[in-house]
Amino acid sequence: MPQYERFEASGSTDFAAYASAAWTRLLRTAVLLTGDHHEAEDLVQTTLAKVYARWGRIPPDDVDLYVRRSLVNNNLSRIRRRRVTHLLMPFLPERVHQPDNGHAESVERRAAVTQALATLSARQRTVLVLRYWEDLPETAIAEVLDCSLGTVKTHARRGLAALRAHPAFAAFAASPATPASPASDRSHPVTGAS
Repeated sequence: MPQYERFEASGSTDFAAYASAAWTRLLRTAVLLTGDHHEAEDLVQTTLAKVYARWGRIPPDDVDLYVRRSLVNNNLSRIRRRRVTHLLMPFLPERVHQPDNGHAESVERRAAVTQALATLSARQRTVLVLRYWEDLPETAIAEVLDCSLGTVKTHARRGLAALRAHPAFAAFAASPATPASPASDRSHPVTGAS
């Protein structure tokens, strides 16, 4: 067996191990980016397929950055394609996936967050998901989005302001879980939960 074939087989094994280890994390991020579980699965699958094609050329230290950047870019491309489709279609198709009725309050909060995130621009939503869900520092987000640190801070500030002003959070604003002075602790930026 030639040496390059052994390298390819080893690379395939490395990729399979990486993909299976990162799948749930990428899927959770994609769900927040897309707002739909099925579209998120498609997004992660597409991203991993594109990453696999370039796996041998990605530096091992930059794999997570490369995959995150690919996920974000594929989501932005998906939004652009969807926008064109919506403009060309005379009516919108019904959504196939309906949320299940489970723990009422957590489902309500999740629905409120999803609804509010859907109203943000794609860049603001991406910054907020990477910052508060993936817990990335602003410098890493700037690197993923290939923009300046100030742009990331602006998107985060405007996105949080839009989420706080969103009517879906009016019911949670008066809840007892919301602290009296959110600036004094490390509470969640939207819901106020610790």
